[in-house]
Amino acid sequence: MQVSRPSPSPTGTHRAAPRRRPRLSTGAIYVLLLALAALFAGPFLWLVLASLKTRDEWAAVPTHILPDQAQWGNFTHALTDINFPAYAMNSLFLATTYAVLVTLSSAAVGFGFARLRAPGKKALFLILLSTMMMPQILTLLPTYVMFSRIGLVNTYWPWVFWGLAASPYLVFLFRQFFAAIPRDLEDAAIIDGCGWLRIFVRIMLPVSRPVLITAFLLSFVWSWGDYIAPALLLDVDHTTLSVAITAWYKDPRGNAIPTVQAAAAALYVTPVMVIFLFAQRYFIRSAISSGIKG
Repeated sequence: MQVSRPSPSPTGTHRAAPRRRPRLSTGAIYVLLLALAALFAGPFLWLVLASLKTRDEWAAVPTHILPDQAQWGNFTHALTDINFPAYAMNSLFLATTYAVLVTLSSAAVGFGFARLRAPGKKALFLILLSTMMMPQILTLLPTYVMFSRIGLVNTYWPWVFWGLAASPYLVFLFRQFFAAIPRDLEDAAIIDGCGWLRIFVRIMLPVSRPVLITAFLLSFVWSWGDYIAPALLLDVDHTTLSVAITAWYKDPRGNAIPTVQAAAAALYVTPVMVIFLFAQRYFIRSAISSGIKG
């Protein structure tokens, strides 16, 4: 009896049938997304619920998730117990100034690393990226001493200088985006008599709108949510909302009022969340167009 054998493949070797990778169903994907959304939105929802409680409900053990009766007056106290609008304007001015300056300076540095040729450029870029690994807390004390000796404490000039110094992460973001633009566009501009500055302003910046908006929003959030630098460098009249929320919601005995602080924190976070909801498509475009490129 003759046993039949499988016919060999054209290359002389037997190939196993490719295995199909298991795929998640649409329902499983939606369940996973809902779980992640609940995980990320949970702290904000807890903050809102805490702002609607009384002080006794806040301190109750075990903690009640929902308040017995919503205390909307906590938001009124948050807006009136301190000069909330003035501190909010201080935060808005600092965050906007820093965001505009650091976005433009980072775009200029990223353009230089991506399009200009110079000896030692790669080594310098690696040094720049290595500064991202340094914790900012290490430079906090030297920064304060430096600004104190030149008389810039209790002023907004430190944020101006930080903005002009660019951000290593944003420089990397812009460098990756500009490196992906075809050089034909740049060569045509040079033939037409454009210099590097004109190429940067007239050609590169207009096409980098998603990255510009993303860089601005990221730097705005960094400055808006910063607590340490305003607490260290600014006095009571010039400080920001983040410092005011943690320091000046107190009862006559000097104890903090956590429910009013929670209401103020919810008001403090809401504008940033609203901005992100309207600008999230630019984050997606920036992530796609700034893919890793050597």
